[in-house]
Amino acid sequence: MKQLTSIFTYISCFCLFGFVFYLQTLLPEISIYLYKGLRWSLLGLIFFITFKRKKLSLWIFSSMLLGIEFGIDFPTYALETERFGKIFLRLVKTLVAPLIFATLVVGIAGHSNIKQLGRIGLKSILYFEIVTTVALFVGLLAINVSQAGIGVKVQASKANLEKSADLLEQTHAPKDHLVDIFPENIAKSVVENQVLQVVIFSIIFAVAIGMVSNQSHKNRMLSGCESLSEVMFKFTDIVMYIAPIAVFGALASTVAKSGLDILLNLFKLVGTLYVSLIVFVSCVLLPIALLAKVPIKRFIKAVTEPVTLAFATASSEAALPKAMENMEKLGVSKKIVAFVIPTGYSFNLDGTTLYLSLATVFVAQMSGVDLSIGQQVSICLVLMLTSKGVAGVRGASFVILAGAVASMGLDPEKASVILAVDALMDMARTSVNVLGNCLASVVIAKSEKEFILSDEIAIV
Repeated sequence: MKQLTSIFTYISCFCLFGFVFYLQTLLPEISIYLYKGLRWSLLGLIFFITFKRKKLSLWIFSSMLLGIEFGIDFPTYALETERFGKIFLRLVKTLVAPLIFATLVVGIAGHSNIKQLGRIGLKSILYFEIVTTVALFVGLLAINVSQAGIGVKVQASKANLEKSADLLEQTHAPKDHLVDIFPENIAKSVVENQVLQVVIFSIIFAVAIGMVSNQSHKNRMLSGCESLSEVMFKFTDIVMYIAPIAVFGALASTVAKSGLDILLNLFKLVGTLYVSLIVFVSCVLLPIALLAKVPIKRFIKAVTEPVTLAFATASSEAALPKAMENMEKLGVSKKIVAFVIPTGYSFNLDGTTLYLSLATVFVAQMSGVDLSIGQQVSICLVLMLTSKGVAGVRGASFVILAGAVASMGLDPEKASVILAVDALMDMARTSVNVLGNCLASVVIAKSEKEFILSDEIAIV
């Protein structure tokens, strides 16, 4: 009962914190110091509850609110906090490749066979393609209902135009995504954080171990990889201790640089994306979970931390290690976790694909171009192909969006307006990406009878 009371109090304080911001826009004549005092008081209560509950997800949420407030009240100092987020992401990048390598090698070489691996791969790709296609059409439906781009007259800032020009340079170099998923140098793949290349290398390495006839050599290699896997999970736990500090720094610096005023101009676009993602989760992912008989309460408990981390940092990389660890604790077998989640990082970007179809039509509406249903469907077909395998590309979403806009005969630089609120939209779409990949791992595991519900993640 005490736990439920503290959760209710926390949620109430969270809502009141947002309401104070809204009230300030309605009644600006009231002293700004009164609003600040109310927000800092609520933050104090939120952190008190967080300290009592001792949950990483609550620490991350609380740090988000503190970062927003700090960025508004102390913008000069907030700009310096960006380095906290950068340090955290660097540490995460150091553990992603060895974690994927170790878990995948142990899962495949120790407990699997080539036939099962092919079946898992086929199921995963089929699942990814179906769900991301549905996400594309949900995005189309949402933007056609809201008509968020009609009448928008916002001009892109000089900084965003320069940023978009820099990102658009990537579209000039032709890419063969099929070739790019295969590593030419594993060290280079690790340095460049090419997750899919690390997965391919790990699969081939695991198959090679399985072909070794000398049982002594095979067992020593497997034992070493299993030890590495356990150590990397502990490494993940250590890195997660600084996640709230990183979240605080990332949000504070973002608010200090961008401010909150731009939201008023593009609020309808941001709102459309958030509502459509909620609809996608409720009407697509939840029915899939129910049909697959996923234990919903335990699953929510397992994904809360990685999804919260993804939302706060707007980085799938930041959430990847924790997502793998928690899915394994939930009961998904090691080989399924190690194959499905990293592969989904490139092929199952539900939130990103939904955003792309929505944002493409938004730019057309903003430009006064009326797209027919046929044209919108053809755009979705293009996005189905171009959105795969590009997770490691800096600014990948904008690059793909610009390409889709160009295919409509519009100036790609018109899409640079969206960069003003891209950080806010990135937080939402990244969270859904992580949630979708976690669900995919459970669904595939249950289809392979590789899911044994564990007691490690208990309902609190």
